[in-house]
Amino acid sequence: MKIASIDIGTNAIKSKIFNTTPTSIEFIQGMRSPIRLGSEVFEQGLLSKKKLDQVIAAIHGYEKIFVKNEIKYFDIIATSAFRDTSNSEEARRYIETAIHHPLRVISGLEEAKLMRFHPKACSGKTTLFVDLGGGSTEFYLRKGKKIDIRSFQLGAVRNMLKKDQTKEWDRLEKWLTSVKPIKKLTGIGGNIRSFLGIDDTPQLNIHDFHGRLDSLKQLTTEEKITKYQFSPDRADVIDDALDIFKFIADILEVEVITSTKWGVSDSIAVKLFHEIYSKDIKFI
Repeated sequence: MKIASIDIGTNAIKSKIFNTTPTSIEFIQGMRSPIRLGSEVFEQGLLSKKKLDQVIAAIHGYEKIFVKNEIKYFDIIATSAFRDTSNSEEARRYIETAIHHPLRVISGLEEAKLMRFHPKACSGKTTLFVDLGGGSTEFYLRKGKKIDIRSFQLGAVRNMLKKDQTKEWDRLEKWLTSVKPIKKLTGIGGNIRSFLGIDDTPQLNIHDFHGRLDSLKQLTTEEKITKYQFSPDRADVIDDALDIFKFIADILEVEVITSTKWGVSDSIAVKLFHEIYSKDIKFI
């Protein structure tokens, strides 16, 4: 049976399709719509009908693909931009009425907690996932049996628009200082994947990370698009995203930075997978 998920993010909308059995889940297809909700939310404070109609059109497009794939079960979540917009509840109802499907706006801490579904969330003595999105950055830190989750109002689009706040940077620095040192950081999100993909490397030591970031920041947005085939909505925010990663890595005394293709849409699908097949579990 195939299932799917839709993640309405701050910089884009993403959907993934998975094939499942009662004992397995396998990714088979991903889609992305470059609809940036963060620009309206962070600059104007709310989402316009025009922007919401773009979201609806994207979801309808995904639904057509779901029908072709005979997908009956899918979940839709929204993150930072929907959390912050002043018309969040009105916007949610407007979309739900149009698509006839529930839309759940999740908190930053719930978004962070979802990283527990990553296949390697329980491997090693220490695991740190950093999910850096357009509007917020979430952390999933496991040291032994202790798990710590955090969410901060710092993100690629938010920071690009100069809507980040000093008190949030201070809050992040205080927490990072309290948990350091951590030698390895696994980044989640298209910006860190694209950055490591420049040289097709699975990871970078911190020295090389700094050097390559400095080189990337010398390029204009247009040069990044031409040289590295970045999409326009990646090229204009990647510097701001990587500056956040640099801030985090320097304070934590990170030695190695890597990335994963995993994202919120994967976690939502795995959560749905468990819910679907839990009916086979008998409680006695």
